[in-house]
Amino acid sequence: MRGILDGDAGYFEPQGRMMMDDAILWLMRSRNVAELSRMQMNNLLGLLKRYPIIDYDGDLGALQVTRDALISLIQTLDKMLLKEVHEVSFYADDFHGEGTAFGETFDMHAITAAHRTFPVNTMVEVTNIENGKKVTVRINDRGPYVDGRDMDLSAAAFEKIADHSQGVIQATFRRLGDEQLIDTCTQAVRRFQKRITRDVRFHRGVPNTWNVGEKISLGANRWFVVRGVTYPDGTFVRMQDFVGPKERFHFTPSQEGEYLFNIGTIDGRMRDMRMEVHSCLME
Repeated sequence: MRGILDGDAGYFEPQGRMMMDDAILWLMRSRNVAELSRMQMNNLLGLLKRYPIIDYDGDLGALQVTRDALISLIQTLDKMLLKEVHEVSFYADDFHGEGTAFGETFDMHAITAAHRTFPVNTMVEVTNIENGKKVTVRINDRGPYVDGRDMDLSAAAFEKIADHSQGVIQATFRRLGDEQLIDTCTQAVRRFQKRITRDVRFHRGVPNTWNVGEKISLGANRWFVVRGVTYPDGTFVRMQDFVGPKERFHFTPSQEGEYLFNIGTIDGRMRDMRMEVHSCLME
């Protein structure tokens, strides 16, 4: 939470008591409810007027936060955000082929969106409240820069939930998480196998489930070795690929079924990690 709950001298104080004003500000920032310049302590009352997640008239800076109270705040704000209605439009030909705020090339045919505060690569489910149609988009640009508007979809994304002739729709947002942690087909949270041994761990790990054609990148805190991979058809490919702490092992599954990774440490300890791969047929 560095940069969110810093002490007076600019230092993060993990052992310090969390007070209610700090907790609310952290929560608002973690949900990107407004631009960072507007999410400052001197505007806390304004944020609470928009999102009244606590009923308390006293000094929030003098009220210590309990675990249960923090969970309640999180749940209350998340429910409010799910119901919040946003104005959504789209951008297309005039920007096709131009650079986005994050260095990508804008493709009007891709399923992406621009948002002022959501982090790059955040997956967001957008629901047209008029017809109930949904589309899951990846944030890859900043904007829109029109007062009152909260998101610009790519032309292809907008087309999935509304006719282009509408131009602007009312929608709700459900923030799913970073694209690397969300299965873009099922929208489920991905689970990873991280531990090779007690002392050697992957930064992210071998996923329990994955999609055909989607690249995996494995890195760990210490040296490890990929002895080989058994494919769904039973073929074993011997690799003996030694990977250092600053290196990555890359693998892209090409067929559906169960893959078995034989992974070990440089001192000879080994373990198997299984990964179930499916085909993802996006509309």
